[in-house]
Amino acid sequence: MPDETQVFFDSGDEKVLLSKEAIDSKVKGLGQEISNDYEGLSPILIGVLNGSFIFCADLFRSITIDCEVDFIKISSYGDAMQTSGEVKLKKDVDAHLKNRHVIVVEDIVDSGYSVNYLRERLGKVEPKSLKFVSLLVKEGTARVDYSIDYVGFNIPDRFVVGYGLDYAQKFRNLPAVYLME
Repeated sequence: MPDETQVFFDSGDEKVLLSKEAIDSKVKGLGQEISNDYEGLSPILIGVLNGSFIFCADLFRSITIDCEVDFIKISSYGDAMQTSGEVKLKKDVDAHLKNRHVIVVEDIVDSGYSVNYLRERLGKVEPKSLKFVSLLVKEGTARVDYSIDYVGFNIPDRFVVGYGLDYAQKFRNLPAVYLME
């Protein structure tokens, strides 16, 4: 039986960086940590579309306290493999965030531009608290100072796909995270 990744990849240049099992375990751990930190507070998770939708859904299900979810869509990549440095708002949050505990859910952070854009934009609506969780943080790629409160995995500066991460809107549905050459 052929490897199921061959359905999506045919160049032979890819390899698994993070297995489905490693991701599942980490997401459950992050969910428990957030549940403990926000006990009795009912935070709202703000998933950053499109990349974080799978991570956000799995994280949301792993949180054991009352919480809500909403989404924002921004873009700084387009179909490129590197950020343009310019963040554009594509869809704003619908929920009222003033005096709420807000947790922004990112799939991957590298340059820091998106994090700082979201921190500034969402900070203007005066949330009670504003924290960030990212499944992946690329090491050595920051172009601006930023902070992430909950980090799943630190990864090398390589282009990755799968588990919501894409290249030109493809490969999001892969169950693991793959290095893409």
